[in-house]
Amino acid sequence: MRTFTSFVFAVTLGILILGFTFPMNSETLANKNTKKHTVKQGESIWDIAKMYGVPIQVLKDVNENENNVANPGDTFTIPSVVSETHKELLSRLVHAEAKGEPYNGKVAVAAVVLNRVQDDEFPDSIKDVIYQKGQFSPVDDGAINQPAGEDAQRAVNEAIAIQDYAYHELYFYNPSISDSKWMRTLKVVRVIGGHHFAI
Repeated sequence: MRTFTSFVFAVTLGILILGFTFPMNSETLANKNTKKHTVKQGESIWDIAKMYGVPIQVLKDVNENENNVANPGDTFTIPSVVSETHKELLSRLVHAEAKGEPYNGKVAVAAVVLNRVQDDEFPDSIKDVIYQKGQFSPVDDGAINQPAGEDAQRAVNEAIAIQDYAYHELYFYNPSISDSKWMRTLKVVRVIGGHHFAI
């Protein structure tokens, strides 16, 4: 059985990546802000993490799962890592920024925000990154206030789940719309649909 100290360290590491505070006592970790999920045939730990928007490593640590196996009938504890309010805000941004873009482009847009939370050059929470002045046009034009579509919501959960496994970019832009000369000086490492993703 893993010690509580190492358990807390692993959970803390996952949460700090996203810039959120997570309760740090055993009773709270065991009982509050959690759901239960019974594994269905064909589901993997990755599937469950993406379904609920929980970083994969955190899900594994909370359930003391070191062998990456999810057997049908197993019950997984699903911690609440990112609040529904923050997920919803990020989903609205993704919807506004990437409406009409491929699904993996929506995931990549969400990942840019999460990567900025982790980066020292940007604010330390999803909300503060999104509302940082001059960063996202949907904030300026009010499009962020429109409801998010289902694809955007799924993309946010997936981006949270795979944080640190894929999509490490800090910027994205549409070269057919953006007139920013500075953005064009960035190193583009991925093109998805109409967006260029850069570091």
